[in-house]
Order: sequence, then structure tokens, then C-alpha cells
Amino acid sequence: MVILSVDFGLARTGIAVCDPGELLASPVMVIAEKYIPALVEKVAALAAEKQAGQIVVGLPVNMDGSEGASAQNVRRFADDLARVSGLPVDLLDERCTTMEAHQFLNATNTRGKKRKAVVDAVSAVIILENYLDKRRAAARRQES
Repeated sequence: MVILSVDFGLARTGIAVCDPGELLASPVMVIAEKYIPALVEKVAALAAEKQAGQIVVGLPVNMDGSEGASAQNVRRFADDLARVSGLPVDLLDERCTTMEAHQFLNATNTRGKKRKAVVDAVSAVIILENYLDKRRAAARRQES
């Protein structure tokens, strides 16, 4: 199944998608939209365009496991996205994904404007890879 992932941001939102076999996560784009209802519509349209069967949204959990205002904003966004898209929307703890994305961009020597333009999409890829790993682990446990 094609799964679309979202790294929600108040200024920029990263989008990634996996192939139908759920093997490869790839960056799609960064949406620069601050008005949440418009962002929800754009992400829902992109999910339809990519023929996604599910959406996963990164949940910004604090390092101690608690949730702050950002997590509550993401929960509202995810609820609206599920309603508008008609797709199931899962939340996934995204602790450290932005840091991992910056490490990847450092390793690939991506700098300047190009870095700012892709870091959110790379974060969405990491969220999706983590989600796919979680799904595979759950499937292995069921087989055992």
C-alpha cells in the first residue's frame, strides 16, 4: 500500500511517500503553507494524487515523553486530515527526526537554500521509514 507521511510545520510541511510494496520511502515535496485548512486540503489532494491508502503524521513528543502545544496542533491537523482525505491517519513519535535529517544533509554536504528547502521532506522520509519498520516488526510478531 502507498503510505504518505507528513512532517507538519507551522511554516513548512515535508511530504514523503513509499512504494506500494512499502519498501522504499522517497521525498515528495515541501509545502510552504501557514493556513492550516489550506494545508489540510493540499495534503489530502496530494494523498489522492499519489493514491495513498494511509497517511502517517509525525507527532512532536517531548524528550520526556510528554506532549506540549505542538503535539496538540499536530493532533488537530491529523484529525482534520483524516476527515478531509477519508483516509486512516496514524501518528508516530518523531523525536529526533529533524536531527537525523540534519545529520543526513551534513553527510551529503547539502548546504544553504537547498538545505532549508529539503530538510522537512527528509524528515518526512525518516518518519515514514520508522513507520514502515514498525509495521514490518508488527507483522513479524504476528507470524511468530
